[in-house]
Amino acid sequence: MNRERKVQFSRKTEETDITVNINLDGRGLFEGQTGIGFMDHMLHLWTKHALFDLALEATGDLQVDDHHTVEDLGICLGEAVRNALGDKKGVNRYGHAVVPMDEALVEVVLDLSGRPYLAYEVSVPSTVVGQFATELVEEFLRAFVNHSFITLHVRMLRGKNSHHIIEAVFKAFGRALRQAVARDPRIEGIMSTKGIL
Repeated sequence: MNRERKVQFSRKTEETDITVNINLDGRGLFEGQTGIGFMDHMLHLWTKHALFDLALEATGDLQVDDHHTVEDLGICLGEAVRNALGDKKGVNRYGHAVVPMDEALVEVVLDLSGRPYLAYEVSVPSTVVGQFATELVEEFLRAFVNHSFITLHVRMLRGKNSHHIIEAVFKAFGRALRQAVARDPRIEGIMSTKGIL
């Protein structure tokens, strides 16, 4: 129950070279750069609201576009969270958050189920925020889900400003994940009647 939940995960391909160090029992600290300013901002928000500590090193073929780097960040972070959780003994399993960001309101519900599934119901008005392609938010989350083996539902309840909507997504995702990975001393073993997640 008191096992440290810190993990380093590295992945190198012809397109990206990424190393992440994550601590699920951190204080919300973020350091590192992806080369994509908007993504750095979102990861900073995510770690702050999840209360994870995250240090990363990432280089990618940004001369092509941001897609490979953003997707591979999702892969690496999903793997790191899954590895840090270990056998999932004593964790809450479920998480839920509804987060406002000015006019935007986003709901995130998740389950550390062992079954990857993403339901993404978010309509971002703009195709880009700054230089960042907004369709990459879904790509990041899908990669994260497929490698962390979680069930994730993301639903925009309202919103007009693209930056606000995406920011609310990452904040809500962080807060829901913090709730799900939190340990409860009353939970004996796995929070499942199957005895496995």
